[in-house]
Amino acid sequence: MVCGQKNTYRILGEKIDPHAKHIWVHCASLGEFEQARPMIETLKKEHPEYRIVLTFFSPSGYEVRKEYSYADVVCYLPFDTPKKVTAFLDLVKPTLAIFVKYEFWYNYIHEAYLRGIPVYLISAIFRDNQLFFKKKAGRYGKILHFYREIFVQDEHSKELLNRHGITRVTVTGDTRFDRVIEIRRQAKELPLVHAFTADRESDGGMVLVAGSSWPPDEDIFIDYFNTRPRLKLIIAPHEIHESHLEEIEKKLKRPYIRYSAATEENIRDRDCLIVDCFGLLSSIYRYGDIAYIGGGFGVGIHNLPEAAVYGIPVIFGPNYRKFREAHDLIEKGGGFVVHDKKEFNELMDRFAERPEALSTAGENAEDYILSNAGATRQIMEKIAADL
Repeated sequence: MVCGQKNTYRILGEKIDPHAKHIWVHCASLGEFEQARPMIETLKKEHPEYRIVLTFFSPSGYEVRKEYSYADVVCYLPFDTPKKVTAFLDLVKPTLAIFVKYEFWYNYIHEAYLRGIPVYLISAIFRDNQLFFKKKAGRYGKILHFYREIFVQDEHSKELLNRHGITRVTVTGDTRFDRVIEIRRQAKELPLVHAFTADRESDGGMVLVAGSSWPPDEDIFIDYFNTRPRLKLIIAPHEIHESHLEEIEKKLKRPYIRYSAATEENIRDRDCLIVDCFGLLSSIYRYGDIAYIGGGFGVGIHNLPEAAVYGIPVIFGPNYRKFREAHDLIEKGGGFVVHDKKEFNELMDRFAERPEALSTAGENAEDYILSNAGATRQIMEKIAADL
């Protein structure tokens, strides 16, 4: 990140067109980028006269998306110091700025406000214990007043902001739902995965897709898989370095193969497929009957909507408090939290024994995603005046 930031002003100097109009979109990392992506692509299609400047704070976002074709300029955001903020805004001169979810850089937002640059915050969530709402908030108690409009995911966030005098707030939901619906529409056909799962209908079995898994997650679902011969397992671990892949393989007691070594012939007699490459998971979920989403026993659960959009129930660990979609999916009957192996085993056995329960849970998950679509269009209508 530090090395990358050293190139920011060079990139801006080379790629910013001083005669063009720019929209600046800032994301912390890859997850926030997925929320910004529907906005960026809609803006590019409907307002091609604007050039998009996309900035990241984290390498996990920048390094993956630095060649993103819908952005005209992609770079790291320089640190939030007055001097760097002035230099950045002097170069970019954005017509408007869009920040995503949790990005609150005081100097950038305040300076943009002073310059009359509209700044929007999208897909935001607020909680009572955040710094803005405390007596000792200091200047961060003022920052929310500098946004032209704050688009939040839920009514609680709006009510909380309203209680603290922030009235330019609109409930639109999460733009990520629009993104996963588009991903489903564009999902790739994967012949290897199709061959791996082709016999489940004839033998009455199920396919569990474990996405973004970590070792504590793998301890839970691999133990179950090892003793359930009618279950097939696809594991797409969060980290695919060799030592982690070998750790997974040591836990497996049934035939497995890595995606990189698979063919349509040798994959048919394997019970577990280990995905040892990136970029396929969002398309793989379409081949599953149930999804297990990793991270809930550590860093926090990963992308639930990415799986739920395919109409399959999602299972995850207990660290989901900060994820609104997890609470909602549980309430709607499409998401299920497990705290240990026993709970996981009982839930999976119930789905195996009661196909109607599995089908209903999948329908509930899909209905939740589809009913929450449309945030991108609502935001576009609101910001139209500044375009």
